[in-house]
Amino acid sequence: MKTLQSKIGAGLLILFMLLLGASSKTYAHCEIPCGIYADSLRIIMLSEDIETIEKSMKKITELSSAEKVDYNQLVRWITNKEDHANKIQDIATQYFMFQRVKVSDDPKIMAKNAELLAVLHEICVYAMKSKQTTDLTYVEKLKQAVHELSHLYFGEEEHHHH
Repeated sequence: MKTLQSKIGAGLLILFMLLLGASSKTYAHCEIPCGIYADSLRIIMLSEDIETIEKSMKKITELSSAEKVDYNQLVRWITNKEDHANKIQDIATQYFMFQRVKVSDDPKIMAKNAELLAVLHEICVYAMKSKQTTDLTYVEKLKQAVHELSHLYFGEEEHHHH
């Protein structure tokens, strides 16, 4: 009897561990210097996410003011806006802050890093604000901040337009 109980207990523990392991999130970018990701593509991705947030905000406003509100579609657009704001925050932090802004003792690099970190922080805050509202002001602020990031990161001569 004890052997059967211990086998069942062990089986349940293994099942629990498998389920727990299967539910964990995975991310597309590892934190090793693989060198296969394009920085300019990240700027384009940020811009696409901003456009999606803008469209979502407009649809939310439109759907909310309808005589008969379609709550299913309203929730879908709200979720879409949230998802793209999260993507912006992930690119700003996981990609740029954690992997591309390098720690340095060089005063010039430190000064540039301070500017980069400030604009990346702005991007994260405006993405957060875009989750909280349908105010298109935050979309414009996001666009400006991403444009500034692009100029700071690539420099004027290498600036990648999107």
